[in-house]
Amino acid sequence: MQPRYAPEEHEDKIYKLWQKHDAFNPDHYKGKKSGQTKPFSIIMPPPNANDPLHIGHAMFVALEDTLTRFHRMRGDDTLWLPGTDHAGIETQFVFEKKLQKQGKSRFQFDRDALYNMIWEYVQENSDTAVDQIKKLGASCDWSRFKFMLDEDVVRLTKETFAKMQKDGLIYRDIRLVNYCTKCGTSYSELEIQSVEQTTNLYYLRYPLFETPDEHIVVATTRPEPIFADTHLAVHPKDKKHQHLIGTQVINPLTKQPMTIIADEFVDPKFGTGVVKLTPAHDANDFAVAQKHKLPMNIAITREGKLTALAGKYAGLKVATAREQIIADLDKQGLIEKIDIAYKNTIKTCYKCARIIEPLPLPQFFVAVNKPGKSLTEAVLQTLAKKETKIYGAGREKILKHWLTNLNDWNISRQIVWGIRIPVWYQIDGHEDAISASFLNTAGEYTSGTLTELLKKHSLKTIAKGLQSLSADAEVPYIVGDSTPANRHEYLPETDTFDTWFSSAQWPVNTLKTTNKGDFARFYPTTVMETGYDILPFWVMRMMLLGIYLTNKSPFSEVYLHGLVRDEHGKKMSKSKGNVVNPLDMVSKYGADAVRMSLIIRSTPGIDKSVGERDFIAMRNLTNKIWNATRYVSMQEITDTSALPGDTVVSKKVATLSKDIAKLLEKRKIGVAADNTYGAFWHWFCDECIESHKQTTISLACLRKTLETFLQLLHPYMPFVTEACWQELHPESLLIEHAWPT
Repeated sequence: MQPRYAPEEHEDKIYKLWQKHDAFNPDHYKGKKSGQTKPFSIIMPPPNANDPLHIGHAMFVALEDTLTRFHRMRGDDTLWLPGTDHAGIETQFVFEKKLQKQGKSRFQFDRDALYNMIWEYVQENSDTAVDQIKKLGASCDWSRFKFMLDEDVVRLTKETFAKMQKDGLIYRDIRLVNYCTKCGTSYSELEIQSVEQTTNLYYLRYPLFETPDEHIVVATTRPEPIFADTHLAVHPKDKKHQHLIGTQVINPLTKQPMTIIADEFVDPKFGTGVVKLTPAHDANDFAVAQKHKLPMNIAITREGKLTALAGKYAGLKVATAREQIIADLDKQGLIEKIDIAYKNTIKTCYKCARIIEPLPLPQFFVAVNKPGKSLTEAVLQTLAKKETKIYGAGREKILKHWLTNLNDWNISRQIVWGIRIPVWYQIDGHEDAISASFLNTAGEYTSGTLTELLKKHSLKTIAKGLQSLSADAEVPYIVGDSTPANRHEYLPETDTFDTWFSSAQWPVNTLKTTNKGDFARFYPTTVMETGYDILPFWVMRMMLLGIYLTNKSPFSEVYLHGLVRDEHGKKMSKSKGNVVNPLDMVSKYGADAVRMSLIIRSTPGIDKSVGERDFIAMRNLTNKIWNATRYVSMQEITDTSALPGDTVVSKKVATLSKDIAKLLEKRKIGVAADNTYGAFWHWFCDECIESHKQTTISLACLRKTLETFLQLLHPYMPFVTEACWQELHPESLLIEHAWPT
């Protein structure tokens, strides 16, 4: 053996050996061990197919592989099923930036052409994440690998939608949605970030209709949609303004009369106690409009520009329009004052950080709390019965809070890259209620209502070059994967499913589409391991749909690791320059050092700090393991007799094996790693080896104890332990998969 362990000389060779022997496939071990009946399964949180791994991915690989290897060594029927996500919005966002660099735009391509281009782009980069996961030593069964856009997964996703539609859990309605004008799609509440900002609060004068020389003052942070206002509102018990209820004011931009109504949603302490209502662009205003049956005037387009209702401001971007409108109102003497230091919270897009525009769009929603079929109540009952246990510093309480307060889930996304919602709209008789954009036969971008478009273009031409379609809520539709065969004419929905809708079915759909019998064999899965930050996005939704589809929670345990921070406890970001690239650290210190640095002393739900000194310390551990093995392997057997210290050492290491197993069974993974590290370094290396030198324990005992430590350390540090094991034995440690007893 060389004086120092060189990971680059062993890791790739060892991983290829494991794959050659199909060592990660549970079928390889089936029936090899008597009494092997207990299944253990993990479904990998699918990373983006075309993205490189970050340090958070390395954390889940290290933790999940530790559990997988431990249970495999215990003789459990063990499956870790890998896969990647198509990452709808993220992938299309990246691809559009690529097009922009080429001087192109997605509007130059029809839907199918753009989809195929993104597909090719993803396929070209699809091995990126997989290869890096392998570099970290992941012992997942690659023969069962799944991609979110595999045909069988797509088919099951659409079947779920059809089933939910039939069960009354899907509905289509015009609702205010969180729309990003940059990304060109809507988002659910869970994907919106709330950011505090300092902005202007404008105090505007609304002249009274009967006595225009008098006015009331309204405070607003958004003057640009004033032309779309329908009413003003006051609190019904606001004594200061009660006399105004039912009277009218003049809209300062349109000069049209507006009635003042009363509603309890108004906060008398905000601004002046009088608020303007723009139902099409504010969630509270929308709710009031629904209650009072008020009209909705749309002020802002999906491109973030003012609509034709704005008159001379039409076509301007929101920020530009705001400046001009304020300047014009100031000239008219309709600005009371401007508070330039007003603090408020705004919604921003989690992807591009642009301000979210609430827009009224017809979208598909999942009814999460339908009486008699409540998806949220089913999950709450599962948690109450302890059918799913949550590991992670009070995260179960957070999950219950989300479930108790969850709004209906908007699953429509206005993008191409994803699973198309299998819906067809009836065209004939509804031409005025359907708008479309498409590329005509000359490749020109064309849009308008079907009434307008069909005067110059055939339905076949529109369908062939279709980019997007928007149908009013009352337009009838049929759910199905192909054009309905009846006397009517149809065009397809162009929206795709929210990525979380398909990934929420991941445990069910993967096990139903891998090997025959996998679903019955491994569902419900044992552990879902992922970051706590994804609890409401993914874990909760997997429980919602998993229980709906199977009447069982998709996993018995949820292990939520914390965020990985830098060595100073700060969040990693490119702007701070403190991002740790896990593959760079693997190249420098070896995969085992990176894995152990992330695992040791980690606690579910608590953030973990790592830095260069941690990787160095764990690199030193790999060398310690290597040198201990080297010492043992170099000793010559001169006497096979037992020595006085052998019994004590054997009992202590047997107890340690049981204690470490119990910690791993209780998912105290970080503690188990720390205890194993401490016992190996300070007891075995410092005491046992020294005792052998003093001839108080035999070489046979020392060797047996070392072998036990290699087995105990293997789940965390698989490469160096495998390399050392093969110095002592002809067979593979992983393939033998024995936990010391």
